[in-house]
Amino acid sequence: MRIAVVVPAHDEARHIGGVLAAIPPLVGAIIVVDDGSRDETARVVLDSPDPRVSLVRHDANRGVGAAMCSGYRRALELGADVVVKVDGDGQMDPARIAALVRPILTGRADYAKGARLHEWATARTMPIPRLVGNLALSFLVKVVSGYWHVIDPTNGFTAIHRSVLERLPLERLNQGYFFETDVLSRLYRVQAVVADVPMPARYGNEESGLSPLRAAVSFPGKLMRALAGRILWRYFVQDFTACSLFLLSGTALLLAGGTFGLVKWGANVARGELTPAGTVMLAAVPVLLGFQFLLQALVLDVGNVPRVPIAAATDDKAP
Repeated sequence: MRIAVVVPAHDEARHIGGVLAAIPPLVGAIIVVDDGSRDETARVVLDSPDPRVSLVRHDANRGVGAAMCSGYRRALELGADVVVKVDGDGQMDPARIAALVRPILTGRADYAKGARLHEWATARTMPIPRLVGNLALSFLVKVVSGYWHVIDPTNGFTAIHRSVLERLPLERLNQGYFFETDVLSRLYRVQAVVADVPMPARYGNEESGLSPLRAAVSFPGKLMRALAGRILWRYFVQDFTACSLFLLSGTALLLAGGTFGLVKWGANVARGELTPAGTVMLAAVPVLLGFQFLLQALVLDVGNVPRVPIAAATDDKAP
């Protein structure tokens, strides 16, 4: 299989040269997307003696997601079978590309992600604020994407098979830092298999372009939309299962019991009366049942992680 690497870069003149020099010979094409850099990033790339390197330039900074979509399109045009994402800041070790693409080359997965948290020795190398933020965001991404087994879903060191990449709506993917999560939620809709590949991250003098405050403000709404889209597509459009019934009945009971209880409690408070025990039970029982039904839906959703690779099925049908 022909392997291509896409390197999104914005003001990475200090690091991009070292990243390109470290990419191993098994990679057939290296596509650097200069996302409106204001420094000498483009010049460093053009000066690279490696014949595999090509440059795509954005006139303005559009975001890492936009840069990756441009790189993905160029990789498909070049006939790549597997496309790897390597950031231009040097945090990812290109020497580990062989390990990253192995699950795809062997037909075990459609999409592979680096996982920094498989071992404590690796996790402890992460700065504490970044580790805590990563753990919290990782749990939310598991819920949103449906890939409950993925340990480090926010890791940007990824590889994807061509047959799956062609199914993603590149024109509708998030253009900014929510790109990785958006890709995962879209992969679930096509039932792609995702694999973790243990590997450490490297932290030096690079600076993250995403601040915790910016993530706290912009991510919640996007996470909710992605979750709603996945649930509606998987359990009410693509298929209707026992999980769908639990979701419907659990939500209805929870809302009905909660609304009834709040209305009655508010009315009694306004009259200065205590709420009768019977009224409390009438509100509590549907709330508890609804909560139990939603928990059961969660258990079923955890068991619905895609397990049959799309790429393997596609290759089997090839003449």
